Amino acid sequence: MNILITGSNGQLGKDCEHVFKKNHTITCVDIEDLDITNADHTDAYVGKIKPDIIINCAAFTQVDACETQRKVADNVNINGAQNIAKSARKYNALCIHISTDYIFDGKKNPGESYVETNIPSPLSHYGRSKLAGERSVMNNADNYIILRTAWLYGFSGQNFLKTILNKTLRQPETQIKIVNDQFGSPTWSFRLALQIEHLIENKGRGIYHASAEGYCSWYDFAKYFLEKLDVDHNIIPCTTSEYPTPAVRPKCAILENRRLKNENVNMMEHWQKDVDEYVRQYGKQLIA
Repeated sequence: MNILITGSNGQLGKDCEHVFKKNHTITCVDIEDLDITNADHTDAYVGKIKPDIIINCAAFTQVDACETQRKVADNVNINGAQNIAKSARKYNALCIHISTDYIFDGKKNPGESYVETNIPSPLSHYGRSKLAGERSVMNNADNYIILRTAWLYGFSGQNFLKTILNKTLRQPETQIKIVNDQFGSPTWSFRLALQIEHLIENKGRGIYHASAEGYCSWYDFAKYFLEKLDVDHNIIPCTTSEYPTPAVRPKCAILENRRLKNENVNMMEHWQKDVDEYVRQYGKQLIA
């Protein structure tokens, strides 16, 4: 198949490139190649490539920055998604769009989870823009897959684990406070790329939750990662109120992969198993 991957310089985009290049013809683009917020440019580019599938990994994901750069966030997360969806419909392509657990309010108790049919109620502008992006895809694409994922990390690009590791290595004596009362499912971008491939092969359509199995706090996540790397650390747990941020984050936004399981296509592993493999593959390079 002929596949167009947008946002290809990000962690999920890079892993999609790695997964799909083995068996498909792929075109990988980022902002310097294709500005998805420009409708005419998007239409012309998709018309030139004529892909069978568009995997839209492009997004404005800086949660706190979305609070002050709302027009930028809306332009990418809503208008960009709409432009991709319209072009997919025009050129008869399957539109695959990546969304987030932040579309939910996170008011469930730890251990409880959100399924695809739960009503979204985002707390932050990031969450609102991503929810509106989902609706843009549903309203403008004939064939689509929307994948809601959570706490994404990978080898390429920036993410929470890399930030904590960098701070720990550069300032080993400095205490680092990490929130211990927000819960989610850390998801390896490579695993998500494999799940996307499996859904395509099984002709999935509609909205799916696709995050790692199990859950933890941000503190648990960082501690497990650093200990697997055998890196001495000085991280300490704190509450959300002790670490205020511009954007309000959901306290417990655990996603249950109900549709994947019901359709017998769930490939997501427990978060600890994936962190183990991530460290095995990339640990030395991450430390270096």
